[in-house]
Amino acid sequence: MTALAVAVFVVAYLLIATERVHRLMAALGGAGVVLAVGVLESDDAFYSRDTGIDWDVVFLLLGMMIIVGVLRRTGVFEYTAIWAAKRANGSPQRVMVLLVVITAVASAFLDNVTTVLLIAPVTFLVCERLGVDPVPFLIAEVLSSNIGGTATLIGDPPNIVVASRAGLSFNDFLVHLTPIVVILLAVFVLVLPRLFGGSFTAEQDRVADVMSLNEREAIRDHRLLIKCGVVLVAVLAGFVGHSAFHVAPSVVALLGAGVLVLISGLEPRDYLDGVEWETLLFFAGLFIMVGALVKTGIIARLAGLAADATGGNALLATMLILVVSAVLSGFIDNIPYVATMSPLVLELTGTIADPGHADALWWSLLLGADLGGNMTAVGASANVVIIGLAARAGTPISFWRFTRTGAVVAAITIAIAAPYLWLRYFVLG
Repeated sequence: MTALAVAVFVVAYLLIATERVHRLMAALGGAGVVLAVGVLESDDAFYSRDTGIDWDVVFLLLGMMIIVGVLRRTGVFEYTAIWAAKRANGSPQRVMVLLVVITAVASAFLDNVTTVLLIAPVTFLVCERLGVDPVPFLIAEVLSSNIGGTATLIGDPPNIVVASRAGLSFNDFLVHLTPIVVILLAVFVLVLPRLFGGSFTAEQDRVADVMSLNEREAIRDHRLLIKCGVVLVAVLAGFVGHSAFHVAPSVVALLGAGVLVLISGLEPRDYLDGVEWETLLFFAGLFIMVGALVKTGIIARLAGLAADATGGNALLATMLILVVSAVLSGFIDNIPYVATMSPLVLELTGTIADPGHADALWWSLLLGADLGGNMTAVGASANVVIIGLAARAGTPISFWRFTRTGAVVAAITIAIAAPYLWLRYFVLG
């Protein structure tokens, strides 16, 4: 069963990467095979937190997609697109920098999937106004989202998993991860021109037209915008304080969507048109295939080999965890990986006398898992969502177009994170 689970995952991944078949067909086909041959039972696939579909992710996405669908009816995305273009004086490069920074900061306080769902409509509109290809902008935003989400406890689901296992607080993340994330974001902004050279030529007539627009005229329904604003603020407050309220982000998103649908007065087709059903089903298939790897012990075995190879050397353990986490998180979802690896890291920390050195293992796990998600098009949930949105908008992003850029960014950020961990915890520690 182990060999079969690996074979199915590899074949499905190759089909997704080569785009020989549609990614949804590959994911659902792979999921169907591991269920049909008994690698996973229905209980494993649909009810298990460790090996099944992560319904929290699915329903978080569904709720936010509905909220975005209602919000789109107000014209606020057109308003934001015009505002951003005018503040950047019509320069596509400045627009990209502005959107990248906004995305990274928002991702530190929201789930990064939620952030890209909110920023993508703005990106499509501003690129359409300026007459530039939106794909480089979308890729840059999702990469910055994964970087920014590393900074806080609530920015990325793996952070929550580790915080629970290691007893880390919100302030611990601010002290230990936010400084390096600020550095990584600054470096990312500096390399944007090299990563996306040739993507910043706008049509001058379009620029002049944008600069002459009045963004306030883009708002079509002021009353609905106020309703959306109130609900969205409540939803964001729920995300930030979900640990204190003991309400999962997915429940917050669904409650917000339900309330907004109720008070908006819109017909179902008006907001359900914005739901990316294809993306939700792709996630379901991907979760099931990864669940098969978890159940058969492949992920635990790989993590265990990495842990055993350290030989009690704290610095070696830190660097090995960083690199292995980055590589594996580039190919499998980082949530089940971190959930599997965290007990092993906890065991390792107990064998290290210096508390500072022990803490470094946790931060290396998170930096590797969160930043490594940028490596490929399926390395992080936000990547999958942005690719689905781009395909729906008629500007598809191929697996390799994303991965060529994402792998470079992942390598750069991991290369910076490694000396940070060494200096902070082993030199200055």
